[in-house]
Amino acid sequence: MDPYWYKDAVIYAVDVEKFADGDGDGIGDFRGLLERLDYIADLGVTCLWVLPFYPSPRRDNGYDVTDYFGVDPRFGTLADFVQLVRACGERGMRVLIDIVVNHTSDRHPWFVAARHDPVSRFRDYYIWADPPPAIPPGWANAFPGETDGVWTYDAVARAYYYHRFYDFQPQLDMANDEVRHEVRRILDFWCALGVSGFRIDALPIMFGHDPCVPSPRYPQLWLRELRSHVSSVREDAALIGEVDLSPSQLSEYFGDGDGLHMLLDFFLDAHVFLALATECKDPILRSLRQLPAPPHPGQWVNFLRNLDELNLGWLTAAERETVYERFAPTEDMRIYDRGIRRRLAPILQNDRRRLELVYSLLFSLPGTPILAYGDEIGMGENLEQPGRDAVRVPMQWSRARNGGFSSAPKSRLVRAVLSEGAFGYQQLNVADQQRDSGSLLNWMRELIRARRSCPEFGHGSWSALESGTSAVLAHQCVWKDGKVIAVHNLSAEEQPLSLDLRDHHAFSLEPVFGVAQPCIDGGRCAMSLPPYGYQWVRTLAAPEERRASW
Repeated sequence: MDPYWYKDAVIYAVDVEKFADGDGDGIGDFRGLLERLDYIADLGVTCLWVLPFYPSPRRDNGYDVTDYFGVDPRFGTLADFVQLVRACGERGMRVLIDIVVNHTSDRHPWFVAARHDPVSRFRDYYIWADPPPAIPPGWANAFPGETDGVWTYDAVARAYYYHRFYDFQPQLDMANDEVRHEVRRILDFWCALGVSGFRIDALPIMFGHDPCVPSPRYPQLWLRELRSHVSSVREDAALIGEVDLSPSQLSEYFGDGDGLHMLLDFFLDAHVFLALATECKDPILRSLRQLPAPPHPGQWVNFLRNLDELNLGWLTAAERETVYERFAPTEDMRIYDRGIRRRLAPILQNDRRRLELVYSLLFSLPGTPILAYGDEIGMGENLEQPGRDAVRVPMQWSRARNGGFSSAPKSRLVRAVLSEGAFGYQQLNVADQQRDSGSLLNWMRELIRARRSCPEFGHGSWSALESGTSAVLAHQCVWKDGKVIAVHNLSAEEQPLSLDLRDHHAFSLEPVFGVAQPCIDGGRCAMSLPPYGYQWVRTLAAPEERRASW
């Protein structure tokens, strides 16, 4: 049993509803996912992140949960889920699931009981007021432009309930001991079914300062309690936090190595896109240097596009506008005055060179990489869908009807497939790319294989190297006796490069992955990076007889 498995992981995020339909009803399900599991394993993925699949009205992609201990019947049964976990294990993959306990659906039995009985213990599971307190300036709903306010009046309860998301998602009160006990029960249940990790949704909204919540909430105290509990149930279970806060606030969620195992790195992600827009490395270096160093067991989780909006909130207004102009030039591509609702391939104009560059960067940054389903073949988005749903398009498997996603009539599909233009399934699908040795899919397999051969990126200490140009990011990760260097040309111009490695002691270079031809020249690593070029190299100790000549 490896308690630090997550440091070497390659995570693949799947929305079951949009991935593969196994029973022909137009909705993706666990049967379809099981049928496609060999495809995921063949990519080299080591951890499958299954987005919310619980019983739910699905008004917010399943984040409005009505039962934390079940599977939505549209996706299959609990037995299907158990079969998935076992099948993943047989293929060397772990399973990670979402825990959505900041709020429930307003149809959850807890909230139904809370509405109807003011003396029920479930009334205290939620946050109520009558009248509601004044909302401080700058304190708003998480979805500006889609929903207004954070208090909603319930005629049955004759009181207002609190919600930071949609009004059908009443917020749970984490200051309540019984609510925290319920969370532990949920984790126990899924650990017993073989789950190896949990992504905890919306953590900063669950804890920390909130002027509308009267009870004090202490994230480090509760997370230490949760970490201790889950480790006692399953020693190698990992907790991942969706924590989108400033760098100065993030250490509290790691604790002293006794809090969360991993944090999703929203801060770095926003600055990566600023670097891509400006073709300058400085935003990446600045963000990496601002982020706190995780304690020994801790880890960052890196991503380019998740299945929500690309959040640019950590950029200044001018920086955000720069990214918008380059990657989301029209209003229908933007959302919440802070984000982009597009997939990566269309953001980068389907430029294969830039796609390879950014994925190489993602997989070599210090931390654990996440890949969203469909990005390995360069899928697009559907801007006709509302809000964040634009990026949750059905997976494109082949040129068959509905892109091979489902055999159902088009009118019954849970979401329209992309059928037109360069991103339509006739032009872009798994089957075609599997047959093409030069496809993005086959390149991605090579990238993942290279990443898994470089544990330094997941375990090692990070430092920047001087590249001599603002367009080239050069960094190294060192772990035990291993040292891997990665260089990335963010510009459309060829960049000659010479890295001074004389303080690395005697060594030779072993190319690991990339498009350049590195060589040693008098203690320097020399190469020429083509436009949007990249290269990983490993430094190797030289024989003793060569050391004397240096």
